[in-house]
Amino acid sequence: MAEIIPIADPHDPRIAPYTAMRERDLIGRERRFIVEGDVTLRVMLSARARFSLESILLSPERAVTLGAAIAASPDPPPVYAASKAVMSAIAGFPIHRGVLAVGLRGREPDLTLPPSPAPALVVGLVGLTNHDNVGGLFRNAAAFGAAGILLDAATCDPLYRKAIRVSAGAALTVPFARLPDGLALVAWAERHDLVVLALSPAGRETLSALPPLPRALLLLGSEGPGLPDGLMARTRTVRIPMAPDFDSLNVATAGAIALHHLAVR
Repeated sequence: MAEIIPIADPHDPRIAPYTAMRERDLIGRERRFIVEGDVTLRVMLSARARFSLESILLSPERAVTLGAAIAASPDPPPVYAASKAVMSAIAGFPIHRGVLAVGLRGREPDLTLPPSPAPALVVGLVGLTNHDNVGGLFRNAAAFGAAGILLDAATCDPLYRKAIRVSAGAALTVPFARLPDGLALVAWAERHDLVVLALSPAGRETLSALPPLPRALLLLGSEGPGLPDGLMARTRTVRIPMAPDFDSLNVATAGAIALHHLAVR
């Protein structure tokens, strides 16, 4: 079992990175991020995680159930235990799951691919500001074997705690990198010999009619505005055929359909 350090004072300096979690989500965490929930903590403790842990904060009952998993980690961090009331006072809102941890971002992540002509499927996110959608797309990318995800500057942080939670921990394992804008994503794809596919209800080709594409970048835009016209003009545009009286899907759902199709082909 891991050594558990009790915390009774919400102002204890050892758990300062956890304080006022919602406010600090908005202003940044000095290259740190928050993980919450059993599933995501277990991912962080596994060999698949691309980031390291600085500390763990658990309710007493969670400290018991997670103790063996923490002890089995190659380099377990300090583990603190506090009642849920103290945890809620620390965070600034009720903590129901009783599982929090602080991760370290390290250097800005990068994305490398196997050289052409080896297969590679990459997802590109342009202007996605909804953490649920970003988390869902990371989960989809992991499910269908994508090599990684590119994000433009306007897309929200995949290491925001809600995005991590919605991704079921995939944001901690799927490689990703950030570039300035959609055109930079296209230029990156061209340098890596990827066919760029822009998914849009206005796409010129249907997804089902595409030939096999061993190396592809799938671009997804925000719901409503979608991908910019200038970006669409630089790419091969595709659509998912739908019923005549309906023309749009949630972007995470559309991304899952497209990723499944491209991965199978």
